[in-house]
Amino acid sequence: MTKKDGSGLMKFTAEWEGIRRRRPWTLDPGRCALMILDMQEYFLRSESHAYLPGAPVILPGLKKLQRRFLESNRPVIHTRHLNRPGRAGLMETWWRDLIRKENPLSAVTPELSDPRVKVVVKSQYDAFYRTRLESWLRQKEISQLVIAGVVTHLCVETTIRSAFVRGFSCFLPVDGTATYDRSYFRGSVRNLAHGFAVPVGIEEICRRLT
Repeated sequence: MTKKDGSGLMKFTAEWEGIRRRRPWTLDPGRCALMILDMQEYFLRSESHAYLPGAPVILPGLKKLQRRFLESNRPVIHTRHLNRPGRAGLMETWWRDLIRKENPLSAVTPELSDPRVKVVVKSQYDAFYRTRLESWLRQKEISQLVIAGVVTHLCVETTIRSAFVRGFSCFLPVDGTATYDRSYFRGSVRNLAHGFAVPVGIEEICRRLT
């Protein structure tokens, strides 16, 4: 969501009721994992040029969702986006700078820190690209993913599409993702809801983790 969408979940999800009726969804707690993408200080701190005002807005919901998964003994994965000059591909030419390991803002926010969480370091929008994420999920016999975090129309959308073609059923908490612009947010969720992921709310997911 964008900063202005903090209280608009029910109104927004009403747009997807038709899609949800056509594609009934069932969460299988025994085969589901939570992925929280790139909730790094780089996007959360106001002094960063890449500060994303919506990121602090979704943080309380993500903390609740993560806590519920961990209490249910279900896997939680964080991604941490890092790049090195000369090895970042088009990220190096597309963006103002790279998120480097030595930058203290590259760390995942301490508010989500937990020793039970697996951290995957990635270098592109796609969390599966040149990582061991897929093999780890297969070993855990995961077939469903709840994918949240930032940025909605970049890393979140790309990772959901990548998960879909790998055979993972995906759920997108619309109140657990943020981007810079309302049009990007709505466009991305509309695209994903049409053919890649079921739009859901954090409370819905928490209720089904029994």
